[in-house]
Amino acid sequence: MNITEKIIGEHLVSGEMRAGEEIAIRIDQTLTQDSTGTMAYLQFEAMGIDRVRTKRSVAYIDHNMLQSGFENADDHRYIQTVAAKHGIWFSRPGNGICHQVHLERFSAPGETLLGSDSHTPTCGAAGMLAIGAGGLDVAVAMGGGAYYLTMPKVCRVLLTGRLKPMVSAKDVILEILRRLSVKGGVGKVMEYAGEGLESLSVPERATIANMGAELGATTSVFPSDRRTREFFAARGRAGAWRELKADPDAGYDEEIVVDLSALRPMAAQPHSPDNVAEISSIAGIKVDQVCIGSCTNSSFCDMMRVAGILAGKHVAPNVSLTISPGSRQVLRALASNGALARMVTAGARILECACGPCIGMGQAPATDAVSLRTFNRNFYGRSGTPSAKVYLVSPEAAAVSAVTGVLTDPQSWDGGEAPYDVPELFDIDDGMLIPPVEDSSDVEVVRGPNIKPFPQAAPPAEELSGPVLIKVGDNITTDHIMPSNAKLLPFRSNVPYLADYCLTPCDPAFPERAKAAGVGFIVGGANYGQGSSREHAALAPLYLGVKAVLAKSFARIHRANLINNGILPLEFTSDADYEAAAEGEEVLIHAAPEQIREAAGGKALTAAIGGREVALKLEISERQRDILLAGGLLNYTRESGK
Repeated sequence: MNITEKIIGEHLVSGEMRAGEEIAIRIDQTLTQDSTGTMAYLQFEAMGIDRVRTKRSVAYIDHNMLQSGFENADDHRYIQTVAAKHGIWFSRPGNGICHQVHLERFSAPGETLLGSDSHTPTCGAAGMLAIGAGGLDVAVAMGGGAYYLTMPKVCRVLLTGRLKPMVSAKDVILEILRRLSVKGGVGKVMEYAGEGLESLSVPERATIANMGAELGATTSVFPSDRRTREFFAARGRAGAWRELKADPDAGYDEEIVVDLSALRPMAAQPHSPDNVAEISSIAGIKVDQVCIGSCTNSSFCDMMRVAGILAGKHVAPNVSLTISPGSRQVLRALASNGALARMVTAGARILECACGPCIGMGQAPATDAVSLRTFNRNFYGRSGTPSAKVYLVSPEAAAVSAVTGVLTDPQSWDGGEAPYDVPELFDIDDGMLIPPVEDSSDVEVVRGPNIKPFPQAAPPAEELSGPVLIKVGDNITTDHIMPSNAKLLPFRSNVPYLADYCLTPCDPAFPERAKAAGVGFIVGGANYGQGSSREHAALAPLYLGVKAVLAKSFARIHRANLINNGILPLEFTSDADYEAAAEGEEVLIHAAPEQIREAAGGKALTAAIGGREVALKLEISERQRDILLAGGLLNYTRESGK
């Protein structure tokens, strides 16, 4: 068996481990963050379960950190009190980014982790099966329910050779994105193997696992080996380590080979993580901003490489450099060994241990600016400045370019790599982690005025009719569907407010048009809904009366979120039907229970768009069929108790 099969096999509740079959697995741990967590906990409360039933559930505050009004502070207070009420660990603001902290303090080889954030696979670096999902799926898991997914194919990524100086783990995943694209991992687990692993530390593996989300992969997983044991021991958690590796004769559905020694420093150009080029071929572009951090590249090792490059240098006059350590543990280590002082002396602006600029929470670039970021996404407008050009690069490339003032191949840097020591034992302080209390009977859950009831679906009508409210192209992201900038993040618990911004990056008139129609449909291209796991990209359309999304294909998490919220994810059987569809045309879909049952068996749903007969696929399992017929996962869970 390969690693993926071993972990799934140990946690299998139902189904068979055949690629394409629906399976259910037991979830050991969950994580939420405050952008998606408020909604997840509102949904958990609606289930009426007193206490979480996982081994460990953790609520992190790391996204909505700007306190420009009462909204974020109120949400944080709600999450802290609901965590205390229901047996959930609470990571306070300032403790760090959920994926970095969870990797350091709670990761466990061989366990399953479900998180309401698409970059939950970061913990695959420590041998976990860590999967991103919508908040409602996480709420069900917290209540002891299984997580249902399609058994993925397993793609073996064989790493050979060793990275050359100034080439990093970021370049590994950018190379894979260059080859496979943002759709290349859909329906797959990327399982890493090969002698090249020996030279990659767990933080480096975490960078690769983290950005596997940009491939559309279900998750990424690494073996738990000597390097994993070292990582755990250095963080005072040696007892949590166990060896986990694939059997010598393990089978895989696919394989790709990456020669680490052949890689060069790379950059993802605007506006997609798979628009990758070697930096040497595009070097010389004037840079206005450099942002180092995010859950992709904010580890102690990343920070030390940056500090080594900046030592004795100064940031170019035309560059604003920000650095966000990934956790309080990392920040304390940098402060103790002098690296933090070197960064500050070089002219870096030190931000708090949080997601920050990565999710548009501050540090929006200037008009038409070029911003180099060590982050995982460079979607159009995500930075907060639609005209900005965002490039994704390694910490080495970012730091060197901050000094030179232009995009620079770090291998051309005459400063070379500065050696650094990793502590044998980090200075551990978990004072910002609040464990659950045994008796929570006297805990009051506090809800601020910005927390509004979330919309809930009803079972579909036998005939769904209304206009095409909008038609969009391929690779529409959840940032397009439900923007997540600093002005909107404080309203993550207020769907009626957010709905006024739904799909506005594609068409500012969409919300008003949808409200005027009362009911309608979205037409999308391939890979509709890629990117973040944010459930609001389904909740806001639901609030606006969207009954179905008709697309060429869907991203995994968004498709599940649509089903969970009672919206039909319908696929065109012909690209010609997509091309012919136009905004404003009337749609009629026959969606009686018998039609939905037949669609689950493979029969196309019949529909008319603008009077033209169209066949649509509804590729769902029997369980998903029942969820749709119940009017969403929350109704289904209440009715079935599953």
